[in-house]
Amino acid sequence: MKHYYRIGEISRLYGVGPDSLRYYEELGILKPHRGENNYRMYHIHDLWRLNVIRDLRELGFSMAQIQDYLQNRTLSSTEELLTRELSVIQERVNKLEELKANIEDRLQVLEEIQNQPLGVIEQKELKARRCYTIPSGYQIDEEMDMLIKQLINKNPDKLYIIGNNRIGSVIPLNKARNGAYHDYSQVFIIDKSGDETIPAGTYLTVSYNGSSDNNQIYIPAMFDYARAHGLTPAGPVLELLLADIHQTEQETERRTELQILCR
Repeated sequence: MKHYYRIGEISRLYGVGPDSLRYYEELGILKPHRGENNYRMYHIHDLWRLNVIRDLRELGFSMAQIQDYLQNRTLSSTEELLTRELSVIQERVNKLEELKANIEDRLQVLEEIQNQPLGVIEQKELKARRCYTIPSGYQIDEEMDMLIKQLINKNPDKLYIIGNNRIGSVIPLNKARNGAYHDYSQVFIIDKSGDETIPAGTYLTVSYNGSSDNNQIYIPAMFDYARAHGLTPAGPVLELLLADIHQTEQETERRTELQILCR
């Protein structure tokens, strides 16, 4: 069995490109000899280093960590290195679990939206909901997009847009009674870590597909329903974006839910 191997042979054997081998040499991790015509020649006694490099790279270690390890190897340092990396991996696992739960929540929301009845006014007992708000009105959708971004920034690690059915706008009750169905006073996003609260109580709710122009149909219908059932609207109109331009380009698929607190 020969004791020296050229860079091409080592590259094929270990699946490592020649540029990477030269980089290892620059770091001082590998120290090839120079053979005829100044060719790099790797001694068989140095190949264990490539085994270590390949193994640790597959575990996600940086070259700086590997370089330090190769220069200071003991059973204690090996245990410390692996223990530290295990902690890093566990953090990644935790983040992936959070991401998985996030995606599952979004899929559940989309399924619930598609199974929701349309154009039907209902009475619902809703619990108090924590939320973040921005006390700013808007006139066009592009302004709402900027406000949504500001809402997401309230808790960027947890809040998201796609598949979120908790983003909405507020239409003051007096404005809605006077036919100003797009006169928004603030926007909100429902989140359990929010610093404000949407009160619990009996709400009239209705969902529809299409543009918010449908507010002029359904908000008066909700007021009529309240009178017919002996209810008094006591809160602003909440306009929740169940599915908007972020989820679908088809206007006929866009879904809005209106909610009005009643006494």
